[in-house]
Amino acid sequence: MTTLAEQRQGWAIPWPCVHEFFAIVTHRRIFKQPSPVKTALGQLKAWLESPSLALLSESDGYWEKLSKLLESSRITGARVHDARIAALCLHHSVERLWTADRDFSRFPELVTENPLVS
Repeated sequence: MTTLAEQRQGWAIPWPCVHEFFAIVTHRRIFKQPSPVKTALGQLKAWLESPSLALLSESDGYWEKLSKLLESSRITGARVHDARIAALCLHHSVERLWTADRDFSRFPELVTENPLVS
């Protein structure tokens, strides 16, 4: 992500991913030694200061994307979070979502790439 943050080409993070990042890296049941709050906030601050970063949020037309994804993918329960991220990406014309989460394959309209696999 350092390369992304320092490049001139635009990149984006959906706001729900900002929240999710913080929740995951500081979670004691996920990591034996979770990131301290100050460290997690510092990382987020570094990303958010990138001049080429766009933060994706809901705006006019978002609901239409989300409701279409929920219906076509038959999403319910906790997977609504993934549908929200997918809808934000599609709504903002994101070309590719970097994720290691295979659940995003439920949304064939969204091109995904696992950055952990070369």
